[in-house]
Amino acid sequence: MFFVRSIGMIVLAVLVLFVLAGLLMWLWNITVPQVFGLKQITYWQAFRLLIIAAILFGGGSINFH
Repeated sequence: MFFVRSIGMIVLAVLVLFVLAGLLMWLWNITVPQVFGLKQITYWQAFRLLIIAAILFGGGSINFH
């Protein structure tokens, strides 16, 4: 039972990561090009930015207590 629950949590975490990347891309593309005159980004560029931000700012730390 624990194994099934663990797999479900991993799948959910991956799904949330992909949704957040899409949200980041959308927010970037409707805001940054107009405000700062930068280019729009692709989905995979947004995905990489999300990973970089998590590494730099310590986001996504999981505590199993």
